[in-house]
Amino acid sequence: MSEAPVSVADMPRVIYHTATTLDGFIATTDHSLEWLFDVPGAAEAEAAFPAFLERVGALVLGSSTYDWVYRMQDLGRRPDGWRSAYGDRPTWVFMSRELPTAASTIRFARGEVADAWPDIAASAGERDVWVMGGGDLAGQFADAGLLDEIRVSIAPATLGAGRPLLPRVLPASRLTLVSAERVGAFAELRYAVSRD
Repeated sequence: MSEAPVSVADMPRVIYHTATTLDGFIATTDHSLEWLFDVPGAAEAEAAFPAFLERVGALVLGSSTYDWVYRMQDLGRRPDGWRSAYGDRPTWVFMSRELPTAASTIRFARGEVADAWPDIAASAGERDVWVMGGGDLAGQFADAGLLDEIRVSIAPATLGAGRPLLPRVLPASRLTLVSAERVGAFAELRYAVSRD
């Protein structure tokens, strides 16, 4: 006897939550996020983060984002750093190269996000899946019809070049503004994304 198919209502929500510059870049050309720490009022923006993280059951990120966090938090010498920041949440890293492991909860994946989605969804349980970055990975979730929300904090900074927020075409018909608010020096926008 086969199992009943999982309905969209039973799946966890997938949220791409990130910060971007005014000119639409989430990282420099060499994948650095250092620009973000120079923005005044970043502490106020960070204050709301624990409430967001409470609703997250699993994290997903690309190899460049993971590598940057690994290096900046010196996780090779401080392996408890990942756990103190993100807890025991299952973390999926889509990699294009071999990377060191920072915690036992980290799982490495290759290939299409749609292929890994059943395992990601199961690991999140009834909570949300947070796509930390990068923009192309979030775009792959959108391509697969799996992205539910884009939550972007726009910082008062420009880079001129770098890694784009979301290198995909998403027509206005797929995006609905849910909220817009000022958080310190940032403008936080939340958009619902239709899956079709």
